[in-house]
Amino acid sequence: MIALIDYGAGNLTSVKKALAALGAEFAVPEAPEGCATAAGLIVPGVGHFSATTALDAPWREAIDRAVRSGTPLLGICVGMQWLFEGSDEAPDVPGLGVLKGRCRLLRGDAGQRLKIPHVGWNVLQPPDGAQGPALHAFRGRLLAGLPRAPYVYFTHSFAAPVTPDCVASTTHAESFAAAVERNNVFGVQFHPEKSGDAGLQILRNFLEMCR
Repeated sequence: MIALIDYGAGNLTSVKKALAALGAEFAVPEAPEGCATAAGLIVPGVGHFSATTALDAPWREAIDRAVRSGTPLLGICVGMQWLFEGSDEAPDVPGLGVLKGRCRLLRGDAGQRLKIPHVGWNVLQPPDGAQGPALHAFRGRLLAGLPRAPYVYFTHSFAAPVTPDCVASTTHAESFAAAVERNNVFGVQFHPEKSGDAGLQILRNFLEMCR
């Protein structure tokens, strides 16, 4: 069973539909204790980083305990940003802190050809600009089986930095982390539930790691 963490800002309906299409069993726990029995955790999210304050100390402790026990965790959009130490969007609100770095506002560009928020389809690329060794494969397990340069759907203004945990980046005037992976912690800045076959493949990979 996959636990969908609802803190009032997640696009749960679309994520539920995508999981159902993949034949996954899922539930929305009403209390933090529901994380302990889950095979995997998904923290979706849209909107402002301050909404994550609803994930108070009991929720944070339960999620952190599950991650430390080896349960896979996937953050989507704001849910991915929450995996980091914090965001300039709400400077006083801490993230979960399982990944190093802070999220900040995308700069756009001087000519305003590329406006913020970044909304629409954009391409995933390896963070170092070079393809992997095996048929242009991305590094890590979350993006396994994706074609070269897949397009996925974004809608956001703040983004995470490209760090050693970044397995795919995207450029919108500047480069930012589009997908991250460290051990059993995963995150995507885009919405896999709205990203067609590529997004379903990513969710399929996550579910496989939860089995």
